[in-house]
Amino acid sequence: MYQERGSKIWSLTCVSVYVVGVVWMAVDALPEDLVAWLAVSAMFSLVLLAFVAVPVSKYIYHRIDLTPDTLRVGRERIAVADLDPQSIQDALRLARGGSLVQPHRSALTAPEPTGKGYLVDTSRARLVGGAWGVPMGMRPTVIANVNGEQLLIASRDPQALLTALAAACGPAGVKTSS
Repeated sequence: MYQERGSKIWSLTCVSVYVVGVVWMAVDALPEDLVAWLAVSAMFSLVLLAFVAVPVSKYIYHRIDLTPDTLRVGRERIAVADLDPQSIQDALRLARGGSLVQPHRSALTAPEPTGKGYLVDTSRARLVGGAWGVPMGMRPTVIANVNGEQLLIASRDPQALLTALAAACGPAGVKTSS
C-alpha cells in the first residue's frame, strides 16, 4: 500500500568515487607498492564509511513498508489492527494544516512546533524502527496504538504515510478486517 525508502544516489556516488580512486592508485602503485596501496585504500575506506554511515542507517532503521495487515518501520513490525484510527486521523488533520478542535486520547494532546508547518508532541513518543533519533531530512509523525502508547515515525512524506495508514485502518472508531 505504501513504501518509503531512501535514495541510494549519495551512497553509490561515494562508493564509485572510492573505487575509481583505489583503481587509479592501483594502476600507479602495483605491483611494487602493494603494502602501501593496501594501507592507503584501508584509510580511504574509513573516510568512505563516514560518508555512507547516515544513508545506510536511514535505510536500516527508517524504511517504511505498509501492507493491509502490517506496518514495518526499520526492523520493527506493527499490526495495523493495533493502531488507533483516531490518532491517525488527528495526525493527518495536523499534517494538512488543520487543528484539533478537542483533545483526543491520541499522542497529539500537547503539541510543540516543529518548524515544518504542523505540530506534534515528540517528547513522550517512542521512536519506531530502532534508531536513536529522527534524521535530518525526515519529519516526525506521532500516532498511537490501541493501548495508548505513542509511536513516533520518521518520514520523508508524513502526509502520504498518514493517508495510507488511514486507508489501511479504515474510518476512526471502525476496525476493518483484512
